[in-house]
Amino acid sequence: GPGYQVDAEFNAKYVHTKGALAAARTGGSGNPKKKSSGSQFYIVHGKKVSEGQLNQLEVQKGIKYTEEQRAAYTEQGGTPFLDMEYTVYGMVVKGLDVVDAIAEVKTGKSDRPLEDVKIKSVRVIK
Repeated sequence: GPGYQVDAEFNAKYVHTKGALAAARTGGSGNPKKKSSGSQFYIVHGKKVSEGQLNQLEVQKGIKYTEEQRAAYTEQGGTPFLDMEYTVYGMVVKGLDVVDAIAEVKTGKSDRPLEDVKIKSVRVIK
């Protein structure tokens, strides 16, 4: 990595629905402020989530999902257990089929792809 970390920026508006772009980080007691990696990220794939699971997470985490977020989780999927734990800073707005294809590649140790998956182009939309 680049040798630095980025302060955590949790925002209830940005959650781990399918296609979310989020910052990776080291877990555990060595990173109590949940600072993000300066160079590593992940794109959420996840599974469909039930209303009951979302209700339970709201109680556990003290957050309230919007109707739009609930629909995204129940219809498309995601990883809501990561909400308010890792910084979400973007969203795939076109090409979720590519996210699906990446999720299907064969992996080895530590769930790393056996062959590198490279990003050939990206466009930032503000």
